[in-house]
Amino acid sequence: MSEQQYRVERDSMGELKVPAAALYGAQTQRAVENFPISGLAMPRTFIRALGLIKAAAAETNRDLGDLPEDVAGAIVRAAEAVADGRHDDHFPVDVFQTGSGTSSNMNANEVIARLASDDLGRAVHPNDHVNMGQSSNDVIPTAIHVSAAIACAEQLLPGLDHLATTLEGRAGELADVTTTGRTHLMDAMPVTLGQEVGGWAHQIRLGEQRVRSALERVHALAQGGTAVGTGINARPEFGAGVAAALARRTGLPLRESENRFESLSAQDAAVELSGQLRVVAVSLMKIANDLRWMNSGPLAGLGEIALPALQPGSSIMPGKVNPVIPEAVTMVSAQVIGNDTTITVAGQSGNFQLNVMLPVIGYNLLQSIGLLANASTALADRAVAGFTVNRERLEAALGRNPILVTALNTVIGYELGAKIAKRAYAEGRPLMELAREMTDLPEGELQRLLDPRSLTRGGIPGSD
Repeated sequence: MSEQQYRVERDSMGELKVPAAALYGAQTQRAVENFPISGLAMPRTFIRALGLIKAAAAETNRDLGDLPEDVAGAIVRAAEAVADGRHDDHFPVDVFQTGSGTSSNMNANEVIARLASDDLGRAVHPNDHVNMGQSSNDVIPTAIHVSAAIACAEQLLPGLDHLATTLEGRAGELADVTTTGRTHLMDAMPVTLGQEVGGWAHQIRLGEQRVRSALERVHALAQGGTAVGTGINARPEFGAGVAAALARRTGLPLRESENRFESLSAQDAAVELSGQLRVVAVSLMKIANDLRWMNSGPLAGLGEIALPALQPGSSIMPGKVNPVIPEAVTMVSAQVIGNDTTITVAGQSGNFQLNVMLPVIGYNLLQSIGLLANASTALADRAVAGFTVNRERLEAALGRNPILVTALNTVIGYELGAKIAKRAYAEGRPLMELAREMTDLPEGELQRLLDPRSLTRGGIPGSD
């Protein structure tokens, strides 16, 4: 590249060439050169959080009398532009960088300082002004918490609610459809499809509760701890002021951490939230796989439901259609479970006063939140909402299910019931026929006791 495409920037380590059009400076350029590792930049929501933090810090420093009104105003405007995503191309630092995330913090400081300088018409310093009262060691943990809280509030919780609501609606529609229950993938006592789908819905509602519970700890922010938790170079009121400003800007119940030493040295709240995301992933995996089983076939499998046909399923077998949405959801679940392992290992890397795997925690946490949110919406809209039920198939299997003999246990005993079931399996005959032959129960009593729909209500069969 020609010399005209660069400018020379200087930092505490000396001069460095920086692309002429770049809004960032020397420290960001050093990170670009030092970490050509993955090509993965920090997520959009994380950059948004950095912008919000810098704006909140400038407002707080202004209110405390430490930053002139015009400088603070220029920083706020520049930081808001960063938060809004107008300069994402100028945040090139790789996820796999310095463990404190200093490179990402300085990337934000340099971009905002350049924008503020252009706005103000005089120099705004990235460290002395934009980073006033801050350290990467409290900014990056705060950014992890703020970005995760925003992503959960705006993406994940609405996505889970949408999926749960869709499942609840289908459960109501299918309340009168009786099917064969299965345990160990083997025939069991009957349930209604409404009960089965309602169980899925409750899994997702519990997942919402788990995420909300973890967010109570995520809402506590490290800001104000600066380098090691003592708050050196920051006014005592600074952390609370930034938290209050962030709460106003986001509408979230963000607050100052009760203990900044914990907030800098540990990432337990992020690990906890990731663990709850893993539970949600496990729930989605179970639901998606149940849908795949029920949809299997349609001739040689269960064929009990038909998922919406969304695309051709094979490049060689004409007419084949696959359960593509549940398959995508299971892959999302696997990814989230893997991300949780990464976050767990990273969470253990809090050596003394600082965790040194902050960027990878933030990246994986936000990826998990986004994946689960999108997968929940896709599963709701492109699988759950539109599947149809093969009632004839369900009724045929249900009528031949020998396990229904369980309903006679209280009348004829377990041993005789087992003999009836084994003969039904061995001879391929309907249970009702063998129950007539092998018991002295009247026809009306057998019909009442072995009615599949009534058996889905639990209790003693035939009792009121």
